[in-house]
Amino acid sequence: MPGISSFLSRSINTHQIYGANTNVGKTIISTILTRAAALNYPQEQTWYLKPISTGEAKDADDSHVKRYTGDLPNVTPKCLWQYSDPVSPHLVAGPTPPSDHSVLSQVSNYLNMAASSGPGSFFLETAGGIHSPTLNRVPQADFYRPLRLPTILVADPHLGGISTSIAAHEGLHIRGYDTDAVFVFRDNYYRNHEYLQSHFASLSKPIPTIVLPGPPPRQEDSAEDQKALAAYYEVVSGSKLIKRTLEMLKETHEMRREALETLAQRAQDRIWWPFAQHSELLDPGKITTIDSAHGDFFSTLSPSASAPSANLLQQTHDASASWWTQGLGHANPQLTLAAAHAAGRYGHVMFANAIHEPALRLADSLLQTLRNPRFQRVFYSDNGSTGVEVALKMGMRAARVRYAWTDKKDVEVLGMDGNYHGDTMGAMDCSESNIFNESVEWHKGRGYWFKPPTVILRKGVWEVRQPSGEVETFEGLEGVMDVEKRVGGKMYEMYCRRVKGELEKVIIGDGRRFGAMIVEPIILGAGGMVFVDPLYQRALVDTVRSSTNLFSIGSPKSAGDFTPTGDSNAWTGLPIIFDEVFTGLYRLGQPTPSSFLGSNTHPDIGIYAKLLTGGLLPLSATCASKSIFEAFLSGKKEDALLHGHSYTAHAVGCEVACTSLEVMNSGDEEGVWNAHKEDWNTHTTTATTTQNAAAPWSVWSKSWVYDISSHPNVDGVIALGSVLAITLKTSEAGYASSAAQTMLARMREERWEELEGGNVMARPLGNVVYFMAGQKTPVDVLRGVQGVIAKVL
Repeated sequence: MPGISSFLSRSINTHQIYGANTNVGKTIISTILTRAAALNYPQEQTWYLKPISTGEAKDADDSHVKRYTGDLPNVTPKCLWQYSDPVSPHLVAGPTPPSDHSVLSQVSNYLNMAASSGPGSFFLETAGGIHSPTLNRVPQADFYRPLRLPTILVADPHLGGISTSIAAHEGLHIRGYDTDAVFVFRDNYYRNHEYLQSHFASLSKPIPTIVLPGPPPRQEDSAEDQKALAAYYEVVSGSKLIKRTLEMLKETHEMRREALETLAQRAQDRIWWPFAQHSELLDPGKITTIDSAHGDFFSTLSPSASAPSANLLQQTHDASASWWTQGLGHANPQLTLAAAHAAGRYGHVMFANAIHEPALRLADSLLQTLRNPRFQRVFYSDNGSTGVEVALKMGMRAARVRYAWTDKKDVEVLGMDGNYHGDTMGAMDCSESNIFNESVEWHKGRGYWFKPPTVILRKGVWEVRQPSGEVETFEGLEGVMDVEKRVGGKMYEMYCRRVKGELEKVIIGDGRRFGAMIVEPIILGAGGMVFVDPLYQRALVDTVRSSTNLFSIGSPKSAGDFTPTGDSNAWTGLPIIFDEVFTGLYRLGQPTPSSFLGSNTHPDIGIYAKLLTGGLLPLSATCASKSIFEAFLSGKKEDALLHGHSYTAHAVGCEVACTSLEVMNSGDEEGVWNAHKEDWNTHTTTATTTQNAAAPWSVWSKSWVYDISSHPNVDGVIALGSVLAITLKTSEAGYASSAAQTMLARMREERWEELEGGNVMARPLGNVVYFMAGQKTPVDVLRGVQGVIAKVL
């Protein structure tokens, strides 16, 4: 189900008319505006659309508009779905109503058809109030949100109408709609119009409130009733007030269009973009202008929208999940409302010696989701990189306390070649020299980096390639990932010997000291989407944990003091840190990728961000074991973990994260991903994984992934969970390679029928092109993206 882009055309001024409630006069306002636009702009076409209508056809809203604009040749009223029963749409839709996507597609097509007819005005009237259900029981404000049309709100003049009108506006506002005007009928008894005028004028972005005389009372004689109503429309639609209002709406439309079209140009003088060489961004056309986002798509300024009739906006698939943050889709109403609720309840409150309910609830939910028996404590920080800084302080302190180091000798970390943990100073020092840090003046890689064997699918065969070049092949991914079965083999023993030998060399031979080990489990993200042999990471963890005799060299304590007693989950050897900012929380199909490493290979410290809040806003959680926490306990303040941020455990982020985890966990429990799992298990060619192993699967079609792995332009592919990475054949590999640019430029610059005319925005990692789905990306979107990838390759 590809996305629907927002709509903004040079040629037609478009507004969607919402009501604060039923029976507030939406159709009357629609008729007034339709008639007035046709009268004031006789050379232009005026369109009225009621997508879904219930009730007898003769009483339908489009029939009403046609009756009172029929004398004007430049008016086109239309209804797409007409149901005879005068009840809510969800009650008349029947067992197989048209899908939401098909309804929105027809609305979008009709808008584009109208725009192609030349200049004019377009009014789309909704049904009932903003939360009245549509055919598939979706509230209208959520249903129409992909189009994000500028809105006109018809307020309620009746008793209680002040409340419903303000609530309706706020409901639209927090969903990202722009309200250009509020209409309300004058009622001299309740006088709602007086209060609403004042209220909407006082907003930070004032909204004009248009007060109109109410329609004439309904008369028993049908002919007389229509005559009175026709006279009313004649007077009101021809008034100077309505003419000025139409001019204001057109001016607002033009300002919105101009602001969007000049946004990139204006930004070039102000913005310093991340990960960008600005000498390559002198052309504003290389900057993607995003008007809004919904689901898996941006609505972006179309570079080809030069024709007056064209929609200025196009749907652009967010193929990198906005730097790996999106899991539940852009503008997810559940997350939006969670954020609004917490903002209204708390705003932000300090977390020093304090607690609020969302922070505690999130800690409980996160620990339960991860199911790591070692984790007992949760420390909150701002983002993944700062979460790593916290983890390093935890691990280093725990090692220093246990081994009683008192000298000033440098303490380093163990890590993996290709790891990337963030751009703050400590996180940066946890990586070897690479393109991200080698030009940074203060960088000093403070560690030893193991070179891991890697996994890749080449020509339909899964390979485990050693740094030396040796290759072991597997018929299926499940064979690679069955760590419990592979632990008993020669490869595991070889890995353990290799790790042990390297440790002895750097500790005994070189005299270096280490305080923690930090790894990205399974996939090294920014390092090039490198899929590490899980058996190697299992051997790495096992060997480090069993090497207390090495790490304690130089300690004044006796050997017996290094073995914790009474806590089976206490760390041994070194504290093990898993940086799961990228790979955690269902990114790879499991709540935590540590489950792929086999029984009880749980980290002592773990870092979680990005998908933690579904990508809505930054928040990080660093989880730690009891034995890590106790290293900071003493009678001295300076022994505490003196680390914090002004926005530590901000309530808005915690509330959103609680909702995000709830949605993802329910998806796992309710079998939302079962079809993907069956796809990867149905075609299994080797024995199934052992009972204790986490079975691997991907949202990307298995047969398609295997086909792509044999493409002549492809060196290899990995697919796991929502991650897909394609390594292109090139003579220049690595992050500095430009091999992927041509492919990605074509995906961005062309419109693809596989995505209903949308384009694709992806990011390269050198000669690796990666695509990141969300945890709720519809299958139709995934298959559409696959079609585009295959065509471009």
